[in-house]
Amino acid sequence: MRALVAMSGGVDSSVAAALMIDQGYEVVGVTLKQWEGADGQMPVAGCCTLSDAEDARRVAAVLGVPYYVLDYVDEFTKAVVEPFGQGYLSGLTPNPCIECNRNVRFNALLDRVHELDCDVLVTGHHARVERIGDEYRLRKGADAGKDQSYVLHMLGQEALSRVVLPVGELMKSDVRAYAADLGFRNAKKPDSQDICFVTSGDYRDFLRARLPEAVAPGDIVDVDGNVVGAHDGTAGFTIGQRRGIGVAAREPRFVIDIQPAEQRITIGRYGDLLVDAFDAVDMRFTNQPVESGTKVEVKVRYRSQPVAATVDDLGDRWRFTFAAPQPRPAPGQAVVMYDGEYVLGGGTIVAKLPQQVAS
Repeated sequence: MRALVAMSGGVDSSVAAALMIDQGYEVVGVTLKQWEGADGQMPVAGCCTLSDAEDARRVAAVLGVPYYVLDYVDEFTKAVVEPFGQGYLSGLTPNPCIECNRNVRFNALLDRVHELDCDVLVTGHHARVERIGDEYRLRKGADAGKDQSYVLHMLGQEALSRVVLPVGELMKSDVRAYAADLGFRNAKKPDSQDICFVTSGDYRDFLRARLPEAVAPGDIVDVDGNVVGAHDGTAGFTIGQRRGIGVAAREPRFVIDIQPAEQRITIGRYGDLLVDAFDAVDMRFTNQPVESGTKVEVKVRYRSQPVAATVDDLGDRWRFTFAAPQPRPAPGQAVVMYDGEYVLGGGTIVAKLPQQVAS
C-alpha cells in the first residue's frame, strides 16, 4: 500500500508521514507550491514558505521517502487569492484557508493520488475519519484545543473514503514528543497562523499593495446614521470587530454593518449586533444533505464555540435560525454544522437578512 502525504513542513504532517510508515505503508511526500515572490521562489515569510518546504524535505530524508514540490501557483491565485481581495472589497471577511481546501488543495492532491500510484491521501489535520457501515464520517480531533474539523467540512464521501488523518487520535503534546523521538528538526516548531500569500502578517498590507481602492476613506456612523468617525478603507473591518475601530465611546462599540459601495461602516452596541438568523450558500455535506428543520450545532468561525440552530433549505440558500440570538456572523466566513463530534457539512455565510436584528 502506498500513501501520498501532504507535507507542509510542520510537525503534524511530518508525524503523519512517520505514522503511515509504522503502519506498513510506502510513503511519498509532497508539498504544494501555492504562492511565489517576484523571483519565482516560494515566499520567505508567512506560512507555506521556502523554509517550510526545506523542513519537509529534511523530514522526508530522515524517513527515507521520496519528496516532491508541485506547482499550483496559478490555480491558487485564481481560486483563492483573487477572490480574497474581491471579497474584502465587497464587504466580506473571506477565509482563504477554507477556500484553498475547497477549491485547490484536496482536489489537487486527490488527483495526484492516482497519478503517483498511491492508495490514500494523508494530511496532518487534527480530525478523524471513521467508517460506520458503508458511510464515512468526519469527526473532531481527539485534542479539542487543536481540532481542525471545521476547515475540512467540504469533504464528501468520495474524498473521505480516500483520506487518512493519522494525528487526529493524538494530543498535540504527543505529536511533538513523537517527532522529538525521531529527531525531527521541526518537533518544537510553532504552528503557523499566517495566510501564505500575506508575507507581512497583516492582510491590509496585501490589499493596499494589490487593490488601492481598498483604502478609500469614508464615514463611520452609528445605528441612527450619525457620523461618529472616519476610516481609511472598509476592507480594514469585519463584522463583530470591537478593537481598532478608531471611535472613542463610554461603552464598547462593534462593527455591525459594512457598506463598501458607500464606503460606510456602521457601529453599535452589543445588542445591535445580535441576530436571530443568517443565510449561507455553496453548501457541502459530508454525506446526505440535512433535511429542513434539522436541529444542529453550528460554528461560524474556526475558534468560535458551537451554538444550537435549526437549518432550513430555501432552494437557493440555506437559513440557520439560532435557538437564542447570537452576534451576527461575518459574511464570507464558513458556517459548519455538527451533530455532537461529527461534521455534517457547511457553507459560506452571505449578507444579512432584511430586518434580521433581534429585538
